[in-house]
Amino acid sequence: MALLEVRNLTKIYRSDAGTFQPGSGGREVPAVNGVSLDIHAGETLGLVGESGCGKTTLGRMILRLIEPTSGSISFDGRDILAASPGEMRRLRRDMQIVFQDPFASLDPRMRIDEIVSEPLKIHGTNGGSASRDSLHLAAAEMMQAVGLDSSALSRYPHEFSGGQRQRIGIARALILHPRFVVCDEPVSALDVSVGAQVVNLLKSLQRQFGLTFLFISHSMPVVRYLSDCIAVMRRGEIVETGPTEQIVSAPVHEYTRALLAATPEPEYKLS
Repeated sequence: MALLEVRNLTKIYRSDAGTFQPGSGGREVPAVNGVSLDIHAGETLGLVGESGCGKTTLGRMILRLIEPTSGSISFDGRDILAASPGEMRRLRRDMQIVFQDPFASLDPRMRIDEIVSEPLKIHGTNGGSASRDSLHLAAAEMMQAVGLDSSALSRYPHEFSGGQRQRIGIARALILHPRFVVCDEPVSALDVSVGAQVVNLLKSLQRQFGLTFLFISHSMPVVRYLSDCIAVMRRGEIVETGPTEQIVSAPVHEYTRALLAATPEPEYKLS
């Protein structure tokens, strides 16, 4: 059984009258349309497609950061959409996200130790009685895991580069030791060399912590390198899915072939 099972997931937004067709009285706009996919424990599913095709909406629906219009989501056999607020709060310890923009996702008024340890406070780890010292120690250990010195904990987000800020975001996502992480285009805001370092870090952390990833990207080379399976998304729908080498070597859909043709050489030098 897959760790995550998504069936016929749909998100429809309704436009205001005149927004798209003046005088029409509004219309329904599907952002995600009937998507189904499985992700097995310890695997990475790469979700690739052009900007605006619904990838981020899908990732956030899976975590219930956005409520679906219809469909079902099962995590480890549990119905996510039927979960009560209390149950969902407990599930969020196992389901985290790394955001696309590492600067916008970090509160500029908080020190790094507060940012990284905040999930421990929110989720009441250690019965809600964790001391400041224990929180600091946990944050320091996670910072070291993402390749940053614990001395950085006393600083603020603006004092770091984009790649360092994304490492901080990863540390925050992993401090609860989740089982499943949505990586929402985590390297698209970084230059190529720094992005390659972050991708390699994610691959190393996956082995270290036994993580399962949904890795969202518009870059086929990155998805090919990191993923066990690939799902190709276009205009809110999955047009092709399968093992990575099958998708790369024998793509069936014309859109998949176009994505591969657009990036014939790897963007990254990955190790």
